[in-house]
Amino acid sequence: MLVLGIETTCDETAAAVVRVGADGRGTILSNVVRTQIEDHAPYGGVVPEIAARAHVEVVDRVVAEALRQADTQAGDLDAVAAAGGPGLVGGVLVGLTTAKAMALVLGKPLVAVNHLEAHALTARLTDGVAFPFLLLLVSGGHTQLLAVTGVGAYAKLGTTIDDAIGEAFDKVAKLLGLPYPGGPEVERRAAGGDPRRFAFPRPLQGRPEPDFSLSGLKTAVRIAADGLRDPSGALTEKDIADICASFQAAVADMVADRCRVAIRLFRERHGEPTALVVAGGVGANQTLRAVLQKTAEAAGLPLVVPPPKLCTDNGAMIAWAGAERLGLGLTDALDVAPRARWPLDAAAATIGSGRLGAKA
Repeated sequence: MLVLGIETTCDETAAAVVRVGADGRGTILSNVVRTQIEDHAPYGGVVPEIAARAHVEVVDRVVAEALRQADTQAGDLDAVAAAGGPGLVGGVLVGLTTAKAMALVLGKPLVAVNHLEAHALTARLTDGVAFPFLLLLVSGGHTQLLAVTGVGAYAKLGTTIDDAIGEAFDKVAKLLGLPYPGGPEVERRAAGGDPRRFAFPRPLQGRPEPDFSLSGLKTAVRIAADGLRDPSGALTEKDIADICASFQAAVADMVADRCRVAIRLFRERHGEPTALVVAGGVGANQTLRAVLQKTAEAAGLPLVVPPPKLCTDNGAMIAWAGAERLGLGLTDALDVAPRARWPLDAAAATIGSGRLGAKA
């Protein structure tokens, strides 16, 4: 089975071809990503209109390059998958429309993939993780702990009550005057800082439900930074590094504590998980990975984190999720609409039009 995946939910235009063998294992034949970092850097964040226009300009070339690298003709595909949301709806529309056009012309099935489900299922592509598993989803504006019991079967154990982890990293970067994208820059500066200098709070630590809260921590960082600024408002490089390190350490401690609670709840409600899986861009943070490795080991579970290039947005995860759904007969009609919001636990079982076996 050969599936093309197209991803355009935010600031990467991506396409990939994944082959699924008779044993059910996936092989990435190509994975092309065109980032928009330079387009958005002057604004310190993603500008939706700029993102949508950039997707329009390059999506055809990115798809063509993915097919070329995979040494695959479009007619050889068994299905075309695209992220149908959640995300910036202008960008989602570009990728989904491209997939619809290809599916119509080629006479192939269309699969509208929930972007979050694609992140969730990536560990099955890279490591063959079996159901059920505990998922820490840390993608963009999403921070959730979910029990994943099957394709389209998600039970939320905990979520953020304010900011997502990725948002908090980006906002801390901005208040410290660090360049976009903020999350990787905070991690880079933290590597040279003292994580014990600032006693930032560990929100909700010890609470019986595995929810997250980042707003108080973000406020504590702002207060600490404002107290150190010189008359011109500047911070020293050491102050920035120490704030970043202390903030990152606080997030890591909070995440470890919340995951410990989630593991207990998972066992009570769903039995023994096969693994603790981390998915989404924040999963590329090496400090969080190290802390979660210890957390998983203490619980007697393997930690599974896809390679960094598959943690951030990419087409391979869309192609794989499309293949997983196609294998269950779940496809979408050409009138499927893009979604700006698409809660994973509530809607993943009815992807797109929700028509079982609705062929393009």
